[in-house]
Amino acid sequence: MSTSTDLRILDAPADHTDDENLVVARKWHPWRWVISAAVLIFVAQFVHGLATNPGWDWSTFAQYFTASSVLSALWMTIELTLWGTALGFALGVLLAVGRLSNNPVLQVVSWTYIWAFRSIPLIVQLLFWFNIAYLYKTLSIGIPFGPAFFELGVAGVISGFTAAVIGLALHQAAYSAEIIRAGIISVDHGQIEAANALGIPRYRQFVKIVLPQAMRSILPNAANEVISLFKGTSIVSTMAIAELFYQVQVIFGRTGRVVPMLMVATVWYIILTTILSIGQYYVERHYARGSARALPLTPWQRVVAKYREIRDSSIGAPRGATK
Repeated sequence: MSTSTDLRILDAPADHTDDENLVVARKWHPWRWVISAAVLIFVAQFVHGLATNPGWDWSTFAQYFTASSVLSALWMTIELTLWGTALGFALGVLLAVGRLSNNPVLQVVSWTYIWAFRSIPLIVQLLFWFNIAYLYKTLSIGIPFGPAFFELGVAGVISGFTAAVIGLALHQAAYSAEIIRAGIISVDHGQIEAANALGIPRYRQFVKIVLPQAMRSILPNAANEVISLFKGTSIVSTMAIAELFYQVQVIFGRTGRVVPMLMVATVWYIILTTILSIGQYYVERHYARGSARALPLTPWQRVVAKYREIRDSSIGAPRGATK
């Protein structure tokens, strides 16, 4: 009995060793390689065309890409985006709160505003504000059908840039209000009931409980709206405001170099959109801290981790050994 037991004990490590030495054959995916090769060939042909086709006129592109007129127009585009985003989302928060309030007047006014400004095309709104001086020579604050307490001239206050900011901000507010409202109502109502039971003030409920959770739903859509607004600033070229696309049109209208100047605008739009996307990634990562035990590594952290892995493996290997 003991002999058979000893034999089984001696045989166990051998069986375990055989299991460890088993080689699992990888499954081949030939169509995956064929599709990847076809895509790489297409990309290579596209890059070859960009590099060799004289119609792209890369010398003109390089000449005007960092020209002072283009950079000043680019800054105008950034200013329009910043002002439109800041004012639009500030007003959007108020509209979202109005729609979620128990006050029927605020609900109706907020809903009507969102309905109206989402129904009217952006270019119509911009042209309306650009020509507001034809309708109202002065703006006054006072008692309706009574005396005015404060009055100012429209022509001296609302310039082309101001009209563009107003149009972009009011248009953005209608969409941002719905994004913010959707994020707020996505928070579990049971948490609000628990906060009420604990006697937490409504302001602290919103700031400490509702908003951090709502931001996870708000941020992706809000970032898309900001990027759309950034590209949508090209519409203000109809108002003769020297933003990026308008300045590019002026230059290719003077030089006749349409394609390279359009590429100048395209590359700048791609660069700034990429910067906005990177910022969106890190802001979303910040607000995702409460939804996961461990956040995924950032691209830079992955590069550093891979470098350390290669460095440590080379240090640990004996001299003359190959990996």
